[in-house]
Amino acid sequence: MLINLENIQYLPVILGGIVYMLYGGIYYSVVLSNKNKNKEMLDNQSKGPVKYVYSVVLAFINSFLIGILIQSVGADTLIVGAGIGFIIGLLISLVYLKNRLFGLMSNKSFLIAIGDHLIIFTLLGIIHGIFL
Repeated sequence: MLINLENIQYLPVILGGIVYMLYGGIYYSVVLSNKNKNKEMLDNQSKGPVKYVYSVVLAFINSFLIGILIQSVGADTLIVGAGIGFIIGLLISLVYLKNRLFGLMSNKSFLIAIGDHLIIFTLLGIIHGIFL
């Protein structure tokens, strides 16, 4: 089955992008709220606004790609959408686990990253599953 971009529903793509941004803002402000405890992580951040612009663009790209996947498999319910989104988050988490095992990130960074991805991709799956 070919993907027909004309059939993509753009309302859930836009809603998913907005939810992704709001969720990321809340998640990371809560996770990084203790600046003394998270000084090393904050010191490793890139400086300037580029990371925020990139995050906004990435939110909509991820929502669009999840929309294509949900539509392609015909996931037309909240539960199926959530399941597909969770599987995507799990796959991303496994990549982070590999990076953690090779010492490329700390345990804390690993837990923050997998928590973020498991939740947001499940939410995106739900949003797109509801609208299909």
